Amino acid sequence: MRLSRGASIIELERVYRADFLRFVRVATAIAGDEESGADAVHDAFVQAVRKRRSYRAEGPLEAWVWRLVVNAAKKRARPKMHVELEETPARENGFGDPLRALVASLPERQRLALFLRYYADLDYEAIADTLGVSTGTVGATLNAAHTALRRSLEEARR
Repeated sequence: MRLSRGASIIELERVYRADFLRFVRVATAIAGDEESGADAVHDAFVQAVRKRRSYRAEGPLEAWVWRLVVNAAKKRARPKMHVELEETPARENGFGDPLRALVASLPERQRLALFLRYYADLDYEAIADTLGVSTGTVGATLNAAHTALRRSLEEARR
């Protein structure tokens, strides 16, 4: 939804209620734990309310809020830990900690694009608005992330 000047509290509340669980899921993935993720969502919405008049409606309100959530989660992120695949047991479905370690090893833009695509279920345009890049860059970034993960998983099987 595009607003002419600023964002209203009602519109922000609508976005919050509609996407709260997705915000927390993505923020948790970025920050590293659920408590930090939930705190990041809280921080982002406090900032959204305080800065609502600065929203210029150049893109969807949701993308503006996603950007705030991603930035708040990045601020709360735990320092990157370097984990060897052999050090962490795989879960029953074959994924789990080793896959997390591989995703954590990706460059930041690739990780964020993956989280926004698969945790938040955003389309390429919404991801582009959130990250401040073009939709073509989103496609290339996701492709690079998929390729890197595929290559790493193939190497781990050997």
